[in-house]
Amino acid sequence: MTFIHPLYSLAGVFVGLLVGLTGVGGGSLMTPLLVLAFGFHPATAVGTDLLYASATKAAGTMVHGHRGTVDWKVVRRLATGSVPATLVMLLALGEAHRRAADTGELIATILGGALIVTAIAVFFRKNIVARLAPAFSAIDDARIARLTILLGAILGVLVSLTSVGAGALGMTALLVLYPRLPVARLVGSDIAHAVPLTLIAGVGQWWIGSVDVSLLASLLVGSIPGIIVGSLIATRVSERVLVPILAITLAIVGTKLLF
Repeated sequence: MTFIHPLYSLAGVFVGLLVGLTGVGGGSLMTPLLVLAFGFHPATAVGTDLLYASATKAAGTMVHGHRGTVDWKVVRRLATGSVPATLVMLLALGEAHRRAADTGELIATILGGALIVTAIAVFFRKNIVARLAPAFSAIDDARIARLTILLGAILGVLVSLTSVGAGALGMTALLVLYPRLPVARLVGSDIAHAVPLTLIAGVGQWWIGSVDVSLLASLLVGSIPGIIVGSLIATRVSERVLVPILAITLAIVGTKLLF
């Protein structure tokens, strides 16, 4: 029987609100919150968050697809790299689970590092894009396609292990690789790619036994209204204030997980 825990739903509201305000993926916020604040095993936090993310991103994809702000060529390129990489990583995690190996410490360490890199990507995104995008704009499309597939593979490994990366890191890389595409289409493409990526990884984690169904239901109950409210008030909140606070928070949490 699935039990809705009010405290976890409140956490869902908090994370959903921040996602709606900043656009940063829930994995960067929810997974460390589950590990550090609620004491969940890192594998359970990652597995549950992946299915949580796939549900929320599916809703976002429908909106972007209806508006025509998804570049399916970019999505296919990303998925070409991410899907095989995700499957390989899930097989490795399944083998570790079969041998009763505790991957919690490894996941927590990689998660901590990913959060610090995400914090850098969030805080310095404009500078990174401004410095690198001009160089990539001169590269031919075939090479961009190969780099996009490589990006997908990196995201597949990272997201399968930590549930972090598909949002802030993926979006920053896409802005560099595709400087001529409208930002709205890149945002839509990033969200659309996250659906199969997080769904496959989440189902795989479920198969391994790293998903808490009651926790998942509790998070969704809170996060859906949180995302709606955050999206509605996003234009009223200063990005200059919110982005540095978010980046610093991610860096602190990442450091805590590492040390």
